[in-house]
Amino acid sequence: MMKTLVAVGWMALGGSVCFGAELPRSSPEAQGVDSAALVAFLQEADEKIDSLHSFLLLRHGQVVAEGWWTPYGPQSPHSLYSLSKSFTSTAVGLAISEGKLSLDDEILKFFPDEAPAKPSANLKAMRVSDLLRMSTGHQTEPARTAKESWAKTFLAHPVPFKPGTHFLYNTSATYMLSAIVQKATGEKVVDYLKPRLFDPLGIERPTWESSPQGITAGGYGLSIRTEDIARFGQLYLQKGKWQGKQLVPATWIEAATSRQTSNGSSPRSDWDQGYGYQFWRSRHGAYRGDGAFGQYCIVLPEQDAVIAITSGVGNMQAVLDLVWDKLLPAMKASPLATNEKAHKQLQQKLKSLTLRTPEGSAPAAKVTGKKYLFPVNDRKLESLSLENDGKNDRIALVCRIDGVDRRIVCGRGEWYKGRGSWGTLTDRPLAASAAWSEGETFTAKLCFYETPFLITLRLKFTGDEVRYESNSNVGFGPRKQPQLVGKTGR
Repeated sequence: MMKTLVAVGWMALGGSVCFGAELPRSSPEAQGVDSAALVAFLQEADEKIDSLHSFLLLRHGQVVAEGWWTPYGPQSPHSLYSLSKSFTSTAVGLAISEGKLSLDDEILKFFPDEAPAKPSANLKAMRVSDLLRMSTGHQTEPARTAKESWAKTFLAHPVPFKPGTHFLYNTSATYMLSAIVQKATGEKVVDYLKPRLFDPLGIERPTWESSPQGITAGGYGLSIRTEDIARFGQLYLQKGKWQGKQLVPATWIEAATSRQTSNGSSPRSDWDQGYGYQFWRSRHGAYRGDGAFGQYCIVLPEQDAVIAITSGVGNMQAVLDLVWDKLLPAMKASPLATNEKAHKQLQQKLKSLTLRTPEGSAPAAKVTGKKYLFPVNDRKLESLSLENDGKNDRIALVCRIDGVDRRIVCGRGEWYKGRGSWGTLTDRPLAASAAWSEGETFTAKLCFYETPFLITLRLKFTGDEVRYESNSNVGFGPRKQPQLVGKTGR
């Protein structure tokens, strides 16, 4: 497997925290963190969680450990999904501090042209604060389609409960917050936050998806780097202050991260500890923003720590359990004695992190250059072939999908980076790796390394036939698709 060299800075920095272009780095022990426990965390993550993409730990404002699993890297942005909600909440707090709106504003005042002709009493009573704490009064989440204004659909949706009395996690509610900020300020949330949050924190080139109406999606769609996630968490840990300047009011930080509504009672679930203003309360006195498939900004005030994680996992609770089991006990109140052996092991582990490449040592099957044709299918796969790329045993997978030829070069025992498309993932940074196994089976992994998604393709060749299977590591729907059978053109 190819090992990625991750730039990890290690130097003891004393005194007050001063953030410049980069966050300051320190050895773990200088900040009271046990290197051996960090190694144990990473080892268990590799063994039991498939898979983390990045990990960064800030303690007392210093980066004490950071790592990326190849092909993910420190300069690549990552889709945040619902972690975006916490940034939208921040935009609301800033707009309130500037007198543009208030928590008690009724939402209908912002949408006079999209409201129903006869709004219900519960819809009339719905306020900005109800959107923030996911207590809109809905029983089901309003849809978001390309056919109708998302705001109009939201306002037309039944509101059977009195707002403020019924918790329902509701991405459409966050979209409405984004739309309200745009109505109140005249700017899209992504643009409004640029001079107020992104630029001061050093978050470069954030991208954020928009609705068909040109409004920042709000509840998802933001992509930034792992260190940017950590900066955002550190800002909240510092009560909104950055480099001596109060970027976000401390009163907003306190309100947004406090329990504003109850959402369950299980002591073992981090999704039952209460909900703030687009932030989750967590066990152990922590709070967090998080997103689908394991995107986390975890703030631990009692430990003076921030943890940023990106991943592609189905079991999000398992990641948090690992944090509580391995990282929380590793944080001590005072600096620790230097542990050179554990420190060296940690550095080596961080430098060698990588997603698993396909396994196989069989020689290439004698199918190179043959084109296999497929009958009409819902995936619109028309043909495929394998070609030698001529470099380092790389193989090119060539497919014709919906009339378009696609060529993906796959490394052997390494991740080969390029750009590509597959399914709904179009023209994105892509790393691919492949191997042959016994039985003339070709396995390729396609990692879209600015997203959580990794697609595994298996091609089993028998005579003039190929059986094609594909599955995704995570997804909102079925992850495995039915087998397709192709045959050579002769």
